[in-house]
Formats: sequence, structure tokens, C-alpha cells
Amino acid sequence: MLPFELLNPTSFDEAIKLLSLDPDNSKPIAGGTALMLMMKSQIFTPTQVISLRNIKDGSYIRTETNGELKIGALTKLSDIENSVLIAGHAPVICQAMIKLSNVRVRNAATIGGALSHGDPHMDLPPILSCLSAVVRTISPKGKRTIPVDSLYLGYYETCLEPNELIYEVSLPASISPYSSYIKCTTRSADDWPALGVAVNLNVKANHIESSRIFMGSIADVPTRLVQLEERLTAKEPTPTLLALVADLVSEEIDPVSDHLGSAEYKRALAKVYVKRALLEAYNNGVNHAK
Repeated sequence: MLPFELLNPTSFDEAIKLLSLDPDNSKPIAGGTALMLMMKSQIFTPTQVISLRNIKDGSYIRTETNGELKIGALTKLSDIENSVLIAGHAPVICQAMIKLSNVRVRNAATIGGALSHGDPHMDLPPILSCLSAVVRTISPKGKRTIPVDSLYLGYYETCLEPNELIYEVSLPASISPYSSYIKCTTRSADDWPALGVAVNLNVKANHIESSRIFMGSIADVPTRLVQLEERLTAKEPTPTLLALVADLVSEEIDPVSDHLGSAEYKRALAKVYVKRALLEAYNNGVNHAK
């Protein structure tokens, strides 16, 4: 690893000012679980690293008066995993955290760092995209709100400016209990997903009013299955229907080969895991209603 200067701001405003001094040679660091590995491999060689660990009030989980659930960007993944508020608001997140890497990583990694990293082989982007979550950012230009499903542009590429930081993640006030996330790993259960599927069904009067279905790890960015969603609209969510619709997923996706599996392998997995995710989402909603 090449030498660098470590700076320790105590506010997001101060961190933005430091990043703006030399954005091309600066990197923010939160948990550091990904950045440090990439610096050791000299993929990134910043001369200035801005630590966000001392920023006050950067870690929190709270519900606003309007019902929105807000998570500070510096909140550790283990705190999210064990949060009673999140378990009640969006249990699919807590359930997914159990198999997101390992305990050591979850005790260090933060939600803001995980989302801004831009790695397509991650669990959180498709899950939060599926739940219509947004990130709130700060930069010298001010603040803005970005839907998580609009955050990613390509492999390790986001729409964030070099001197822009995520300071908060926000979830809608009402999230359907008909939600699920499942992934296929080629090694241990907590490994990077070769393919991940996130489902959120909005069911009213025993019919699917709307849905959001995202797949991760099959392309450079989380992929929304719009055609599949349309096939489900206004239909009764019976196990038979969900299985039939899942069989059509290969018509919509264009997987890319990588170290976790070939395109052909992922195309074959997609039918199986979309079917499982749809059925699990349906069962979760039914069990919640009992």
C-alpha cells in the first residue's frame, strides 16, 4: 500500500470541504472493508483518505412523524441487522443481513459505504431498490435525493460526484409484508451472490396492485424485471401463477459472465430463484396477515 494522509473531520460539511480540495486524489472511508483491500491491491492510490468515523450523529435508525424510516449513512450493518425498528418496518432487510458477508465485516461496514461502493455483486442495492428506498447526499452544490435504483451507472460506477457523500438512507412509510430476498452463492451461504432476487408485492383485495422485482449480480447494475411485474399486475397471487410467470424471466434478462458464473449458468439460475423469491414473498405476506 502506498503512503497517504489520513484526515478526521467531525462533520459531513467538513468532510466535503476536505474532499473538494483534491477530489481526484482523495477517498472517503467509513468502515473500510472494501476500500482498504483495493488500496492494498493499488486499484485505488489516494494520497488523502478522509475518515468519516468521527462524524457526529452519522449513525442512527429512527422513524419520522410521517412514518418514513431513516438510517444514518454511518450506521453499521450489524446495527441494522439487530434493529427492532427495521425488523418491524422492513423485516426482509434484517433477514438478508444474516447472510451478508460475515459478522466481522458487518461490525465494521456501514450502509452508506456499502451503497456508494458500486459493486454489482452486493445484496443491499437490489433489496433497497425493490423497497423504493432513496439516499440523501451532500456536496458543495447542496443536498439532493437519489432513488437507490438510479444510483448505479455501471461496474463500480455511481452517479455520485467525487466530492459528494451519502449522509442518509430513507425507506417509505409503508412497505408491503409481501417481500423477500434470496440469493445463490457458489461457496458459503454468506458469500457474494452469483445471483440475487428481491421482490416486493403490493397486494390488495387478494390481487397484485403493483410490484417491484430486482435482480443483482447478473449485470453491471441492479436489474429491474419490468415485464415480469406487468405480467403480475391485477392478478391473484396464487403459487401457480407465480411459478408460471417466473418461467418467463429468461426472456427479459441479459446476464453477463463473471468469476461467479457464466451467463448461461445465471440464466438457468434465474428461473429457479425468481420462482423461489416470488413464492417466499407471497408466503411472508400471508403469514404476516395471520
